[in-house]
Amino acid sequence: MSRTIWIGAVAYDPKVVTIWEGMRRYFHEEARLPVEVVLFQNYEAQVGALLAGSDDPAPRVDIAWNTNLAYLQAEAWSNHLCRPIGMRDTDIGWTTKIVAVSGGPVAALADLKDRTLALGSRDSGHAAILPVHFLEREGLAEGRQYRSLRFNSDVGKHGDTGTSEAEVVRAVLDGRADAGAIGGPFWRALQTQHLVPEGALTEIWTSPPYNHCMFTARPDLDPSLDKLFAQALSAMSYDNPSHRVILDAEGLHRWEPPHLDGYNSLRQAASRQGFFDR
Repeated sequence: MSRTIWIGAVAYDPKVVTIWEGMRRYFHEEARLPVEVVLFQNYEAQVGALLAGSDDPAPRVDIAWNTNLAYLQAEAWSNHLCRPIGMRDTDIGWTTKIVAVSGGPVAALADLKDRTLALGSRDSGHAAILPVHFLEREGLAEGRQYRSLRFNSDVGKHGDTGTSEAEVVRAVLDGRADAGAIGGPFWRALQTQHLVPEGALTEIWTSPPYNHCMFTARPDLDPSLDKLFAQALSAMSYDNPSHRVILDAEGLHRWEPPHLDGYNSLRQAASRQGFFDR
């Protein structure tokens, strides 16, 4: 096959370069698929490249490694013509946690009334968009039943860096906020890596599950290339030591076909909060 497949990824951390060097090597040397990678500084630019036409001066990519928000933006802005290709096993069944100081005044959602909730970057599905959405469904509206303290430290990265979640946790620990919203993976990291004193924080609420990242194809990409790319992903095996290094770095054990039933909550929340406006 001679047609190069151009992949977009966002460089939210230096490790992204290493991950995609390994992925590119796998595609070329094992899958025999000519893949090249374009790194972007934010997801809006990447989605723009995914939707760019042949006469558009913007760069073009064929497939983008998107957050859940970027995937839904690509879907909305292409009139549902962009196609989902695949996702990590760890992208299925994410949750948001609301945490508070152990033994403090906030032990349940009802205790948030007239108190301050720390939120991550405004374009983070797990640390801002979905917490606000789910709490509203529980009868707690931002600015009415509770105050918010927002940390927009990595806008454009859709919360990938984890920086805003770290700021949320610091605000809860030092008393600037009564509770904070973080993603389930960040909460696990706090516990397993002992990033905060043991027992300092308590999980007071867990959201309904939702899904995260998705490889997304541009509307006019030859469907046969979608299939080849998906087949190459699924052929990666955690039992293969050279594959395992890449998979571990990207945080998965296996690539999955699209599981589309885990995006409805974010689709509703993003629409209501204006993230599909252009």
